[in-house]
Amino acid sequence: MAEVKIPAAMRTEFGKGAARRVRRANQVPAVVYGHGADPRHVTVPGHELLLALRTPNVLISLDIEGASELVIPKAVQRDPLRGFIEHVDLLSVKRGEKVTVEVPVTAEGELAPGGNLLEHVLNTLSVEAEATHIPESFTVSVEGLEAGASILAKDVELPRGTTLVTEEDAVVIQVVTPQAEIEEPAEGEEEGAAVAEAAPAEAAAEES
Repeated sequence: MAEVKIPAAMRTEFGKGAARRVRRANQVPAVVYGHGADPRHVTVPGHELLLALRTPNVLISLDIEGASELVIPKAVQRDPLRGFIEHVDLLSVKRGEKVTVEVPVTAEGELAPGGNLLEHVLNTLSVEAEATHIPESFTVSVEGLEAGASILAKDVELPRGTTLVTEEDAVVIQVVTPQAEIEEPAEGEEEGAAVAEAAPAEAAAEES
């Protein structure tokens, strides 16, 4: 896993006003924590951080005013409308150290004929891995699977040195039969049915 180098500066101003000023300068407020040390508040370049976060569990070599430190992103807050990064929590790690992370799961292959659907019950697996060798993703084959088939967490092949944390029998992917769609009445049919139902009642009223 390649390291991404990002510079950082210590942050001394806090509060919403200070955070807005940081973001207007194309910087992102961040907190570095871990190993029992007091949290450190820093700012990092927004564009560089955005590029780095395109890789899940990216390993970042953070240059905090001349001191290099390895970190991985643990919590990223984004603006719900515009999508830009508002804040990030960075976990300090050491080479050789084991960390628990969420790794994305993707599927490849074609299902057996029949129009069945693939349902992702879990989009990620929780695993323990060495901090500098965190898998970017896990790929599972669904080739030829039929309705009722499922892939469990224990069925996902993990690279050497990676240990499954998610419950072994947890369903990750399953193949389901599509539910039959309820046909909507064509335009005019509903009105015609109502008239047809009303006709016998009107006739009965006239006879009485």
